[in-house]
Amino acid sequence: QVHLVESGGGLVQAGDSLRLSCVASGRTFSRRAWFRQAPGEDREFVAAILWTTSDSPVIAESVKGRFTMSRDNAKNTVYLQMNNLKPEDTAVYYCAAAASGWEVSDPARYDYWGQGTQVTVSS
Repeated sequence: QVHLVESGGGLVQAGDSLRLSCVASGRTFSRRAWFRQAPGEDREFVAAILWTTSDSPVIAESVKGRFTMSRDNAKNTVYLQMNNLKPEDTAVYYCAAAASGWEVSDPARYDYWGQGTQVTVSS
């Protein structure tokens, strides 16, 4: 059985940093990604990594320069480092994983999802 478990969310002030973690179990994946969803909004792509290559992560333009994604293969874990957080980054952040394929930014192309972790940035 596949499990994705996120951690690391919280309430911070604008300009602060947070690091989210997502531990996976149950199988290997072709892609791991982070999405976020603010109230009343669609789920938005944040970052993704192709698990079977050494390519650099793909980062959404909206967070490029502030967010980075990294991995620990031994722990089957991905991280989302979020720096210089802004109030508009407030959302539930979800970890996702795909069994196959290469499309990184479409949430419909992911097979497994974590339960989400709340990130709230106050001004």
